[in-house]
Amino acid sequence: MTDVWLAIIALAVAVMAAIQVGAIVLGLRLARRVDQLTTQIEHDVKPLIQNLTEMTAEAKRATALATAQVERADRLFGDLALSAERTMAIASQLVGGPAKNGFALFSAARAAFSAFRDLRDASRRRTAYKSAAPDDEESLFIG
Repeated sequence: MTDVWLAIIALAVAVMAAIQVGAIVLGLRLARRVDQLTTQIEHDVKPLIQNLTEMTAEAKRATALATAQVERADRLFGDLALSAERTMAIASQLVGGPAKNGFALFSAARAAFSAFRDLRDASRRRTAYKSAAPDDEESLFIG
């Protein structure tokens, strides 16, 4: 009976060794399969990552260009506003100066007409005085 028990033990050990060898073979196959899968994923994902990197670089460049354009537009509108203010100031001076000069000329013309009218009125008064006074002067005239 000890021989039977020894045979059963030997058979059990052989079965266990076969199971362990099978597990090791399956583990090696699984490892090789995982390695192939990892290599395939890296191969497939690498262009995607490269495209994403290129897209990110392009987006960064586009953002920099857009920022530069916005700053340029901001400077342009600032310069435009400054030019408009200067133009309005110059226009105000050009319009205001002649308007003041025109008013001064108008005032001078009015004063000149007033002076001529006063001279005419004074001349009429003198003429009216002379026409009334000759009677008095004729009596004083020796001749």
